[in-house]
Amino acid sequence: MNQPAQAGGGRWRWLSGGRQRRQEEVILMLLCALSIPSILPFGVYRLLQGSWASAAVDMALVIGMLAVIVHVWRTGRYQVASIGVTIFYSAGMLVTVYLRGVALVYWVYPTMIAAYFVLRPTLALAINSVGLAVLVTILVSRLEVVNLLTIVVTIGLVNLFAYIFAYRTGLQNKELHTAVELDFLTGVGNRRALERKLAEHAQERRPQLEASLLLLDLDHFKQVNDQYGHAAGDKVLIRLAELMRRHTRSSDRIFRYGGEEFAILASGAGLSAAARLAEGLRTAVAAATLLEGHPITISIGVAYMDQASEPAEWLEQADKMLYAAKQGGRNAVRVAQTATEAAT
Repeated sequence: MNQPAQAGGGRWRWLSGGRQRRQEEVILMLLCALSIPSILPFGVYRLLQGSWASAAVDMALVIGMLAVIVHVWRTGRYQVASIGVTIFYSAGMLVTVYLRGVALVYWVYPTMIAAYFVLRPTLALAINSVGLAVLVTILVSRLEVVNLLTIVVTIGLVNLFAYIFAYRTGLQNKELHTAVELDFLTGVGNRRALERKLAEHAQERRPQLEASLLLLDLDHFKQVNDQYGHAAGDKVLIRLAELMRRHTRSSDRIFRYGGEEFAILASGAGLSAAARLAEGLRTAVAAATLLEGHPITISIGVAYMDQASEPAEWLEQADKMLYAAKQGGRNAVRVAQTATEAAT
């Protein structure tokens, strides 16, 4: 771990092949990496003692952790791996208790707590509840009722406290994440949010999900600030954001890219649909009264988010089209050609 997590970004600057890793990937790999030296010495010791079954369980856990580290490192797919690790680790713990007896029941506690680090709290609680039920069936004939109840109650309390802590932490992170990615003036997403959404779309690589990027800029906005003051300029930006919300679909995402420049990520929209959306916005702004006694217009550049390209290229294409709209007299929409159209 070379750098701390980015605030609100949910990503770590731990690079492999130029890819920025998600926080969940790093946590899962660290958990597996820390588990290996915790288990391996016991596996070696049991091999030397001739406890073949217990040693096999320990070695299987070590190999499984190594496989998960390699898989997540190479692919970045951590969701299914997290569930698999939790179930595999829980099963190994239960088998160890079954083979070695109640003396090893203390391994249950770190195993169950670890589940809340890599899974959603509800899913971790469900898996741990099943594990506890299996543990009871293993120990019911080996312990007195009072001792068994003590173990069940303490494990239950550990899970309850871990669940509450994980749930509250998740809510706080979500609130912080939302606050960090909102533009303070207009309430739409900010530049950080736009960059994250573009990166997510690039990583999904789903060819069936079309998307287009719109960059729009208020024409002659400096004149508004110079003539009417920055307070009036802020009102224009707020009213423009409200108008964009009314004239976009629920699936579209609006961002303030900087100053008087906004971006719209139109999910499920090819170039033709995005061009119609842009033209509708341009017409709506021209017809609206964003500032009394002063007409306001916008220029828009549209680019197709080709899955073969990267976010920087999408932004560059949309920005070029926005510049073309400005150069063409403003109050206009310009749409970038796709690679296929450019070749024909």
